[in-house]
This record gives sequence, C-alpha cells and structure tokens, in this order.
Amino acid sequence: MTKRYLFIISLFIFLSNIAYSQVTLSGVVTLSTTQKSEADVDVFVKGTYSKVVTNKKGYYQIKGLKLGETYTIGAFKYGFSPVEKVIKVDKKNIQINFTLRPLEKVLDEVAVIDQNSEAEITRLEAVEGTSIYEGKKSEVINIDNLTANLATNNSRQVYNRVPGLNIWESDGAGIQLGIGGRGLSPNRTSNFNTRQNGYDIAADALGYPESYYTPPLEAVQEVQIVRGAASLQYGTQFGGLLNFKMKKGNPEKPFEFQTRQTVGSFGLFNSFNSIGGQKGDVNYYAMYQYKRGDGWRPNSGFNVNTVFTGVEYEVNDKFKIGVEFTHMDYLAQQPGGLTDEEFYKDPRASYTDQNWFKVNWNIASVNLQYQFTPKAKIEMRNFGLYASRDALGINLNKENPYSEPRLLVSDQFRNVGSEIRYMQHYDINGKSNVFVLGTRLYHGNDDKKQGDASDGNDADFTFSHPDSLLSDHNFQIQNYAFFAENIFQITDKFSVTPGVRFEIIKTTGKGYYQKTFFETGDDGLIEEITRPEQDNIINDRTIFIGGIGLSYKPNYDLEVYANVSQNYRAITYSDLRSLNSNIRIDPDMKDESGYSADLGVRGSLPWLSYDVSGFYLRYNDKIGLANPANPIRTNIADAYTLGVESYAEFKLLEILSPLSDYRFNVFGNVAFIQGKYISDDRVYDGNDVELVPPFNIKSGINTGYKSFNLSLQYTYVEKQYTDAANSEKPLPDGIYGPIPAYYVMDLSMKYGYKWFGVETGINNLTNNMYFTRRATGYPGPGIIPSDGRNYYVTLQFKI
Repeated sequence: MTKRYLFIISLFIFLSNIAYSQVTLSGVVTLSTTQKSEADVDVFVKGTYSKVVTNKKGYYQIKGLKLGETYTIGAFKYGFSPVEKVIKVDKKNIQINFTLRPLEKVLDEVAVIDQNSEAEITRLEAVEGTSIYEGKKSEVINIDNLTANLATNNSRQVYNRVPGLNIWESDGAGIQLGIGGRGLSPNRTSNFNTRQNGYDIAADALGYPESYYTPPLEAVQEVQIVRGAASLQYGTQFGGLLNFKMKKGNPEKPFEFQTRQTVGSFGLFNSFNSIGGQKGDVNYYAMYQYKRGDGWRPNSGFNVNTVFTGVEYEVNDKFKIGVEFTHMDYLAQQPGGLTDEEFYKDPRASYTDQNWFKVNWNIASVNLQYQFTPKAKIEMRNFGLYASRDALGINLNKENPYSEPRLLVSDQFRNVGSEIRYMQHYDINGKSNVFVLGTRLYHGNDDKKQGDASDGNDADFTFSHPDSLLSDHNFQIQNYAFFAENIFQITDKFSVTPGVRFEIIKTTGKGYYQKTFFETGDDGLIEEITRPEQDNIINDRTIFIGGIGLSYKPNYDLEVYANVSQNYRAITYSDLRSLNSNIRIDPDMKDESGYSADLGVRGSLPWLSYDVSGFYLRYNDKIGLANPANPIRTNIADAYTLGVESYAEFKLLEILSPLSDYRFNVFGNVAFIQGKYISDDRVYDGNDVELVPPFNIKSGINTGYKSFNLSLQYTYVEKQYTDAANSEKPLPDGIYGPIPAYYVMDLSMKYGYKWFGVETGINNLTNNMYFTRRATGYPGPGIIPSDGRNYYVTLQFKI
C-alpha cells in the first residue's frame, strides 16, 4: 500500500509541476484596414503542433508554454501577409496582439509552420492553386516527415496512413508503384490518374494508364491523393488522382546541396544528390539518383538512373514561368513467377534467367501562371512524354513446356498534352465563392510490337524476325475535355460544390497480327495456317459526367463531407489487341462506367487527427478475367464495392504537455470493404469482386525526442481473390487462385542534427514469406513473392 501511495503522490506532484510551469498566451487579431477584429486566423507556435484559430471576436488562446522559454508566435490568413513575433515567457499569462495587412497579390504558398509541419499526413485545403478539393476525400503525405525506407520507395510505409489501399509488393526496389483501392487493380497504379506537379507521367492517360516511372520519394515534397470525385477535374478514372509534388529550391538560400547515400540488403546501393536554391526571381532544383541491387531472389538485379530538373522564373508580380524535365531509365532482370507448390517449397527460387525489362522515360513540361487580380488566376500546363518499355523473356505458364525463342514486347510512346485552368473568386451576399473552368487537349501515340527475340539469356532487346512480327500496331488516342466546378458558400459553415465534365475520346488502332486458321487442304487433311490479319480499329465516344460535393464545417477543425461523382474508364490498347498466351481478349469489350460516393467526417484536435468515411462504388460492365480454365478478359458483369475507411492518430503526450520535446503517437488505419458482382449469369452473381480484401489494417507507433524518431508499423491484409470466379483452389499454373491473408512488420529510425542525418531500419521484421500478386504475364506469370527481411542504412548531408 505504501508504494501505491508514494506512486500516486509522485504522479500528483509531477502533474502539478507540469500545470504550474505551463503558461497561457492570448490576444486579439485585427485588420490594419478596418481596425476590426478578424475571425478564422491561424495563430501558431512555430516548430510545434500548437495551433488555434481566432473566434468571431478575433480572440485566441494558446496553453502549454513553459516559463523561461523563447517562442516564435505567428498569425496567418489566406490573402494577408503572415506576421511573426518572438517572445520570452517571463510570466504565467501573456497577451500578444497581431495586426494583419492585405497582400498586394495572393500567394499560393506561405512559408509558415503550423501544427501540420510535423504531421505525416494531412488533407488538401478547399482551394489550392487552380484546383478545388472542397467536399472531396483527400490525403496529403508529407514525405520529409516520414520515418520510412525512402531509398526503395517502400509503399507499405509511405502509404500507411491512407485507408483502403491495396498494395502490390512485386517490386522490392521501388522502381514501379502498384497501389489500388476499392476493388481496383493495383497494377502499376493504372486506375489512378497519375501525375507529377499536375501533369501526366503514365504511359498514356487513357490508352495505357500504367505508370512505369515513379518519382524518387527523396525528391518529392508531398504525395496528394484524391479519391473518385477527382474524376470531374482530372479525368474519368475510378480511382481518382495521385499527384507527386516535387521539391523546389530553398527560397532562403541561393545554393543548397544535399546528398543521401543508402546501402542495404541484397546488394542495395542508392545514391541521391540534389542542388537547389533561389537567386532573385529564379528558383531552381535538380536531382540525380542512381540505384542498383541484386534483389531478394536470384535473377532479379536492377540498375536505375533518374534525373529531375525544375526552374521557375517570376517574371513580375503577376506572371510566372516554370520549366521541368524528367529522365528515368532502368534495366531489371525478372526472376519469373512461381506455382503454389514452388512458392511453398522455396519462395526465393527462380527457374529462369532469360527475362528482362527495360524502360526509358522522358517527360518535359512548361507551366505558365498569370494572376489577373488577387481573385482571378489562369494556369496553363503543357507537357510531353517520349518513352519506351521493353519486356523480354518467356511468358508461358508452367503447364506448357518452355520453348525458344523468347518473346519481346516493345512499346514506344509519344504523347503531348495541354491543360488550361481559370479560377475566379467572387462574392455573393457577402459569401466567398470559387469557380474553376478548364479544358484539356491530349494526343497519345503507342507503337506496339510483339515478336520473337533471341534464344539466349542476355538483355538483347532486338527482334529476330523484324519483318514478320507476331503483331505490329500503331495505337492513337485523341482526347478533348471541358470541365467546370464551383464552390457555392451557402452559409459560413455549409458549402455545395457541383461540377461537370465533357469528354470526346477517339481511339484508333492500325496494324496486323498473326492469326492461326485451320483449313482443309487439297489432300483433304486439316492444315494449320498462320498468316497476317489486318487490323483497323476505330472507337469514337462522347462522355458527359457530373457530380456534387457537400461540406459542413461547424468549426475550423471539424468537417462533415459528402460527394457523388460519375466515373468512366475507357478500354485500353491492351484491351483492343494482346497476344498474351495466358489470356484471350474479348473483341466486343466496351468501356466501364459507373459512379462513386463518399460520406465522412474528418478533423483534428491538438492530440487527435481522424478521418472516417463510408463509400459506395458502382461499376457497370466491369472488366476482368473470366473463366480461369480458359481465361478471357471481358466485361464480366455489373459490380459494386462498399465499405468504411477510417484513420486516426493519437498524440498521447500532447494531452499532458502540448509543447513537450517528446512524442508518442499511436495510429490506426482500418478498412472494411465488401465487393459483389451483380449478374443474371449465376456463375458470377453474388461472387466477391477480385482484389478486395475484406479487412485491411495498418497500425503503428511513432515515438521520439526532438529530431530523433522511431517508427514501428504493423500491416494485416485479409484473404482476397484474383478472378471473378473466386477460385478457391489455385490452378496448377499459379496464375489464378486466392491470395492468402498475410501480415508484415516494419521498424525504422531516423535522427537529424543540423547538416547531418542518419536513417536505418528493418523491413519485414519477422521475415514472413507471403505474396500480394499473381501475374498473368510479366513479371510472372504466376506468384510474385514479396521480399523477406531486409535492412537499410542512409547517411544524409546538407550544406
């Protein structure tokens, strides 16, 4: 009993000391033009999580400051110059007033630090740049705040706070990204509109939406994700928007150099180097990354080179020009897929050394911004892609004998596009409204060839018979789009955001493919004859979609949001013609259509941030793989997915001492999703939609002191099917069957001191053997095992 009393008394004294040492800061924010108090102004303690918002009388109050400490206090509101004051706490109650002055021009970004400066995930504001996100489900991943393996773009760690994502881990090097959600295939993130700084980076936004290039996360400032409602402004994909916002040069230095050197398991070496800064009206940033490794399995080595350069010139107070160029090339050997028997016998095995994959990616963009007035702005993004991808190797399933020669599939992409957006802020009855009007012009071109290659095991990407290919096509897409959205601020707390999008899409394909016929010869015997069959594919369509978003904000830190938006996804080039020996293509396949809806609540407190929402996603004519015994890619049936996606993070030490240098945060990301087919065909009616794990859980702990941080993450994904027939027993070739439930843990640490930093960690801490993907073609076919336990160490220097 005595020990218990001593503990209680000690705890009481400890808490009393905390309470006694804490100081209250308060004051009023006024405007210089009217001398009246101003509501909804952010007042924050720089470099901490502490932030409050002024009430209707312009009053604010911040608690938790410590006697004897010096703090920088700032005040900021969009449209006004930010103000900072340095104070030394020498008494228990301090009053500091601020006066805000209007900006001559409206800034897109203001370099202030608020409670989100150390958060790993936040959300997009209602209006950013020339885009509207009001009423939409969005997430923003702040890369510099992550404690994760950035050298390999570890998706499990990077996207651990985004609920509902299904991640394919078939690329341990992080060269390509494979994420999907709500029943959408993660294959090279093809169901998202994938962008970098607002312009397309995928092979073809409509005809070939797969992303063979993923920006190195060490060069990324933040990753922005907007779910299905993004279809109105960014295109008709069901998944929504995935935008990588690249870093810019340090605006406070004319020159800054950063180098990050990483070594890891299986021969991993990653060298990342960047320069940047601001000189007068010119901001610049450039980086180069070299990455190599041997891979977890034999025959899985890789070499990667990536370059990014960006220069922005502020011509005057109203006009900006930005030019960017990206280059990435890599050569990777692929160890092939496994059958279930092979996987459970030895998941690290590789039974071929003949498969190779090569990518050469080049993207250029020119961005023009003009600010007519503080309330009117126009932006024009022009971009082009000149790229290629080549897949070489054996693509036969395990039921068929391996035979020479190897198959080479080669694509050459030549795409150009332009997107113009005009944004106007205007008032109605004293309420601020926002209008966005935009147009998009896009031309995609893919020269696709398939044919026999050499019968060796080297990376020889040449056709052995270039004049007699298995197929040779030129695919093109013409896309013209017009879109508009408007935020109507009905009351101070409630807004309605309707939007429309009109698209004209024309897909053409010209070329030939080798077709096999069975004919009766002169001798009466059946003969197998293969000869070229000419293709001339034309598919024109006009699409009109609409949507609406609702937002209710009873206060600054709480929002109830809802949206409904129509979606549309055009059939791809691969849906028009493919010679994958493992699947057939339905020649009558048609586009997918449907809609998505969200209803959720999100908000934050000094010690808690959360976002909980329900969704419903409806597909009409969902495309997938039918009849596993004789696979065909076709419009299977109508389908839906619905579920709950939730995220919450508790900052436990914020409850006791808001300005403590210690951190102990616990987060949870839980998704419960159900997907079902709706069909008159009893074969599929009521079946689960493939690639929908019913439970998807990611949770973890982040703890640290000042610039030291430690992160432990746990991931659990429930069993899911890979085909619409819901095959319970895997087929002998390993291509079709369930993906069993699995869990995996990751441990990471980082520490920074001025110009020096060190990061290290262990991925797959418990060395679980599992897989997330069954591939129908490259990089399989068959099971693609995920990497076992691996380590990494990163040293960073910045001058």
